[in-house]
This record gives sequence, structure tokens and C-alpha cells, in this order.
Amino acid sequence: MRPPKHSAIYGLALCIIFCSHIILAQQSAPTETPQQELQRLKQAVDQAQTQVDASQQQLLELKKSLALLEQRLAAGNQAPAPAETATTPAIQPTSTTPSTETQERQAMQESQIATLNQIKVESESKYPVKISGLILLNGFVNTSQVDNASAPTIAVAGGGSTGASLRQTVLGIDARGPTLAGATSHANVRVDFFGTALDSSYQLGGLLRLRTAHATLNWKDTEVFAEMDRPILSPNQPTSLTAIAQPALAWSGNLWMWSPQVGVSHTMDFIGSSRVAVEGALIDVPDSPAMSSTIAGTVSQGERSRWPGAELHIGLLGKKDGHGASVGIGGYFSPHKIQGGRGYNAWAGTLDMDLPLPRGFDFSGSFYRGQALGGLGGGAYKDFVYGTNLNFAKPLDDVGGWAQLKKRATERWEFNGAFGIDSGFAKELRRYVLPTTAYQNQARNQTFTANTIYSPSTYLQFSFEFRHITTAPITGATANTNIIGVAAGYKF
Repeated sequence: MRPPKHSAIYGLALCIIFCSHIILAQQSAPTETPQQELQRLKQAVDQAQTQVDASQQQLLELKKSLALLEQRLAAGNQAPAPAETATTPAIQPTSTTPSTETQERQAMQESQIATLNQIKVESESKYPVKISGLILLNGFVNTSQVDNASAPTIAVAGGGSTGASLRQTVLGIDARGPTLAGATSHANVRVDFFGTALDSSYQLGGLLRLRTAHATLNWKDTEVFAEMDRPILSPNQPTSLTAIAQPALAWSGNLWMWSPQVGVSHTMDFIGSSRVAVEGALIDVPDSPAMSSTIAGTVSQGERSRWPGAELHIGLLGKKDGHGASVGIGGYFSPHKIQGGRGYNAWAGTLDMDLPLPRGFDFSGSFYRGQALGGLGGGAYKDFVYGTNLNFAKPLDDVGGWAQLKKRATERWEFNGAFGIDSGFAKELRRYVLPTTAYQNQARNQTFTANTIYSPSTYLQFSFEFRHITTAPITGATANTNIIGVAAGYKF
């Protein structure tokens, strides 16, 4: 009996042979009687059947030869090496290694199948949506009092604290949308649980807080964006796993305040393989957290001026593959108005850089000079200084910045050391400010930090960090604190 899977081939061959014999028979003996033709046809069928049987037999023999060859190859793979056979007794092959490899292959296949079979997040628009996040546990030891125990930015005279927190956990949603006018569209949002007021107590929970959000249209060299993020004139930031709720060196030279912005960026080729990126945006800058509701009112000083702030950043980038040095300059201007009609202008000039160094080192930093920078995370927590009953107000001049040296020991292990400082002008502070809180009494804040981050896998991160904060007030003694932090994060 023929194998079922070859029956169609055999039938086709039989038909071809049979038809060929009919044609030959008709050409060679056109005047034969019907009986002679029938006999010749029977002979042709028998001959065709014999040929098909011979072909089937050949196929069966080939299958047997192939099976024997596979058995020999399998036996050769399990047999010991010739040198070992000559010097040691034959050892029966064990199943330890094949079993381990088989288990690994099965685990990998099961993981791939599970990934393909998992229920995908579905949006109403039916475009792809991805959920991501970082579950972060951070423990801390503060040797003296700080403004916020789990995420300190300034030192205050008083006793220390020790505790742990999960409030710096971050959740995110990423989405990809349709193509519009030749541009791809993307959007994302990030939230955490640090939405409560600043305090120095141990809080087990927190309110959901919007961190950043982006919506972009991307062409080949141009991007249009609407976002809530750090100002475009401060693109770099220090590395830390223990300072997530407020970025590392916040209020110590790192301009970071997340603000609504609408803008456009364009990248063009420059000399050699380098590129130049030009970004411009309108920004709604919030008031400094140190300004009370009595001073700031129900709307921000920038909104009260009825004019948005403006930003510009020009960066000389490295190679197109993302490697190489980058250096940028930025500018910022924003009209402000205090309740009662008094107005002033906030402005800043910035310089940023990211420079790869030999032996796995990298140097990065950002520096600024301006005034009324409390809404961007500078200005000693203040936009302006004032007199009794706001009878006089002057925007506070400010200077600061930060620098970091990074060492990548391996792909999974890195070391970081950074220093940052933010300083108001003493002559302005001593003359006008009437301090009522630790923030309003602040003249200069500086932070040194060193940490190591270890990532045993793509999804796990561990960190140990030491931080020293020095806060100099307008009146009173300088406060210092040492902070020891540990962090464990799971990314998904």
C-alpha cells in the first residue's frame, strides 16, 4: 500500500505514462483492430505500474538509508573522544547535559509562547499601547533633619531620621498612533506616588502625581511636541536610583521643574558626521514652591503676565549613531507679574555638555546664570525678594550648575560622582528678604553625591548612594546632613 502523502504523485506519474503510451500506440499502429489496441493498452498500463512500483521501492530504500545515517550521527555525538577511549574505560553517556539543554529550550519556547499568547493592552483607537514602570523601594538614613525624609533637597538644623519608602515608584503608559502628514505619532505619560505635601515624617502612602507627559509628531529630521517635562535648555541630568521623586541635585544646580511646553525641534547635518539640533518652545513656568499663596495668588506670576515664557536650545551633537560628544547652549525669557501690578522678567543663559572620555569614563554637566529661576528649580527656592508688605520686589539673581563623572565598569555596573550648587546673590538677600520658612531663608544650597548602580538583569536594579548636603541660610548657622541611601528596583 502506497504512503498516503505520495498517492497524488504516483497517480500523476501513472497518468503521464499511460497517456504517453496511448499517443505512441496511435502513432505506431493507426490501422490496428480494436482487440489489438486493447491488448496494447493493457501492456502499457502494466509497464507503467511496474515503473511506479520501482520508483516507490527506490523511495523506501532512500528513507531507510536516511534513517540509518541519522542513527549513526546520533551515536557518533554521544560516543567519547578517541583519545579518551584509548586511555580510559568507556563511560556510558549521561543525560545530564542534554536534559539541561532540553529544559532550557523548553523554558525559552514556553516564554515565547506566553509572550505571544498574552492579552495585549488595547486602546479605544486600536493602536498599540504598552504599560511600563519601576517598582522602587528606597531606604534612607539622614544624620540630621532635612526638608523631606525620603527625598531630601536641603539640610535643616535638627535630629536625623531613618526609614523606607515605596512612594518613588513610577508607572508609565506608552502609545503609538497613526501617521499624519508623513509623520509618526507617539505619546507617553509617567506618574508616581509622591503627590503629598513636603514634610519630614514617614509616610506609608502617597497620592498619584503627574510627572511627565509627551505627545509628538516625528518626521525624518523634525519633531513637533507638546509635553510636560524639564525645560529644553537643561537636557542632561545626574544619575541616581535613590532620587527619583525629585531628580538628583534638585535645588542644587539642576534646573528640572516639570512644566507644560509646546515646541519644535529640527536636526541637520553639520561638519563631518556631526549634527546640529535646534529646539524652540513656549513654556508655562510655575511659581517656586517657597512662594506662599498670599504672595503667588491663585494663578502663577507667569500666567498673570498673560505672556508665555520662551526657550531656545542649540546643540552640537555627536555621530548619527548616538555616540560622541555633545555641547549645547540655551536661553530662556519669561515675563512675570506679582499681585498688585508689579512686574519683572525671568531669564537664563545655559551651557550643557556630555563628553565621553577614555577607559569607560563620561563627563556631563549643566551650568546657568540668570534671575527669577525658582520656577525652574533654582534661585535658592525663590523667584524674587521683597520688602515689608510687598512694598518692594526685586527678581533674585542666581548662578549655579552641576557636573558628574561616570565610570562604566561593566555593562551591568556603573559608578557616579557628582557635585552641584545653586546660589543667590548675598547683597540682594540680606537687604530685602523677610524669611518666614526654611526655603525663604535659604541663600545657597550645595550637594555632593556618589553612588553605584548594579543591574544583574534588564529588569533588576540595585544601588547604594552617599549624599552630603550643605545649606547656607540668610540668617543663622549653616546646616549639614549626610544621607545614606539604598534602593532596589524592578522594571517591567
